[in-house]
Amino acid sequence: MKSLPFLFLLFITFCSAFPTDQRMDNEENMQLAQAYLNQFYSLEIEGSHLVQSRNRSLIAGKIREMQAFFGLTVTGKLDSNTLEIMKKPRCGVPDVGQYGYTLPGWRKHNLTYRIMNYTPDMARADVDEAIQKALEIWSKVTPLIFTKVSKGIADIMIAFRTRVHGLCPRYFDGPLGLLGHAFPPGAGLGGDTHFDEDENWTKDGEGFSLFLVAAHEFGHSLGLSHSSDQTALMFPNYVSLDPSKYPLSQDDISGIQSIYGGLPKASAKPTETIVPHACDPDLSFDAITTFRREVMFFKGRYLWRIYYDITNIEFELIASFWPSLPANIQAAYENPKDKILIFKDDNFWVIRGYAVLPDYPKSIYALGFPRYVKKIDAAVCDKNTRKTHFFVGIWCWRYDEMTQTMDKGYPQRVIKHFPGIGLRVDAAFQYKGFFYFSRGSKQFEYDPKAKNITRTLKTNTWFQCKEPLNSSSDFGIKEKVHSGGVEVSYHKSLNLLLFTIVLLLKLNSMYI
Repeated sequence: MKSLPFLFLLFITFCSAFPTDQRMDNEENMQLAQAYLNQFYSLEIEGSHLVQSRNRSLIAGKIREMQAFFGLTVTGKLDSNTLEIMKKPRCGVPDVGQYGYTLPGWRKHNLTYRIMNYTPDMARADVDEAIQKALEIWSKVTPLIFTKVSKGIADIMIAFRTRVHGLCPRYFDGPLGLLGHAFPPGAGLGGDTHFDEDENWTKDGEGFSLFLVAAHEFGHSLGLSHSSDQTALMFPNYVSLDPSKYPLSQDDISGIQSIYGGLPKASAKPTETIVPHACDPDLSFDAITTFRREVMFFKGRYLWRIYYDITNIEFELIASFWPSLPANIQAAYENPKDKILIFKDDNFWVIRGYAVLPDYPKSIYALGFPRYVKKIDAAVCDKNTRKTHFFVGIWCWRYDEMTQTMDKGYPQRVIKHFPGIGLRVDAAFQYKGFFYFSRGSKQFEYDPKAKNITRTLKTNTWFQCKEPLNSSSDFGIKEKVHSGGVEVSYHKSLNLLLFTIVLLLKLNSMYI
């Protein structure tokens, strides 16, 4: 019985420790988040207590940016899923900041590399093989050639380092955490790649695969930024892959080839002309644009024309309207001056009515694009703001049609500027206030005011196809949706109508 007061006191002490521990955990998590956002998302906060509310707003904004990049639910709050991502081993290169766009790359295709030192975790021959194979995955899809040198200054200097090392502006943090970092093409540190010696490097066993981490870092050495595609090698977090599986995704290949081009083609064989079918469930478009009261869908040498509120659909050769235009155009949009701009590679044409204006094509660089942009994937002009959005890979530029200049602060990632759209855009246009973004056989209806996707459709929703839409999402829209004159009735509305008719008939029979 004498021990009861002591046990009671111990119980009170034990219970009161929980709030303190929880506060400590919260503080540690917030410190972790601030350090992470500062390193990878350019978070700059002030230390004064007078600006705490501003700091909270900045942190919430950066958390939203980070959540959008990793495909998490965008809340701006430090939830468990966000913390879990922040704690995963990853590359030490920022996701934003100096890597605000795909860099121009090296101005030569023959590059040298030198391994400055070796990790004791692996045999020297295995390190040589891992580095060689990591470079080869990039040379297999580009004209790049890599040659190993044993002395002097190479284009890509490779070293195993720990913590703060030499004159490198980046540092490592011990086991786990940051695995490596690299610098974009250029003089000095340009192209150099460092690996954290505090990690357990391996060829194929437990630990971190030197081949996979090196292949990722060499992507930075060649000019690539991080990708938000979780299947891409350039995704910032470490993902262990089957060694027999080819590590590059289509996103990686498209990115590196946008800088250096693809492999030289051996011999051009005559290709058979394929006529696209409007109701092909896998139909995708090269470009889409409005034109007065029409919407035009481009595919290969052909185009479909549909008219607002008219069910008629026309299918024509592009050359039947504009003989001077090329086939396989890559982007198109209607500007506020009743003109259509057509893009292919680094050229564009301007159409007024049904005439291509003289002195075209012109270079896209006349619009303000930097020289490293080689083509436009999609474009759409917002009729309300008179701003045109240009899509280049995972990046988006914005052009002011009134001043005819590029807006400052761009390019921005597509996923940041249009949350939910994802990575790349094949074609885009605006209709009745909504943007429609196409990627492959899918099309996303996007509300620019609410900044979210309202529906996901098949691309040929706009055509009079007998096949079901196979919409990947049902947002509970019950009204009829008019898409370019094609009226789509939802089964729920039909069932409700039939139920109402039956009910009225029963009621009527009761009163007869």
